[in-house]
Amino acid sequence: MYKNILVPVSYEADRNAQGAMEIAKALCTEGGSITCLHVMEQLPKYATEYLPEGHLEAAKANIVASLKALVEGVDGATTRVVEGHSSRTILTHADNNDIDLIIVASHQPGMQDYLLGSTAAKVVRHAKCAVHVLR
Repeated sequence: MYKNILVPVSYEADRNAQGAMEIAKALCTEGGSITCLHVMEQLPKYATEYLPEGHLEAAKANIVASLKALVEGVDGATTRVVEGHSSRTILTHADNNDIDLIIVASHQPGMQDYLLGSTAAKVVRHAKCAVHVLR
């Protein structure tokens, strides 16, 4: 059982955030904590100029609401939305918050993942704690 679990949540179609939360609840020790973290990738400045005013704030508000619904009724669960590079931000959060398990939902790897590496693969390779990958 784990005391401090991190569940990075991606809203891509093939990710199973609910399944990751179910695993987190099953593996969390009594009195432990679960943090659902969403990393908003930073857009280049030139790209943000083409977005409607308030778009990023509205997107963040929708993500916050979705994360709150995901942890509703789960004791010791919190949510965070941050900006940054996905894998680096997940790993830094884990290191800075004494995370002892990361549960990451992944997809079936495609050719681009073998060449560049997916977020889940980078987390598995570089995490200093246990990592559970959900497919």
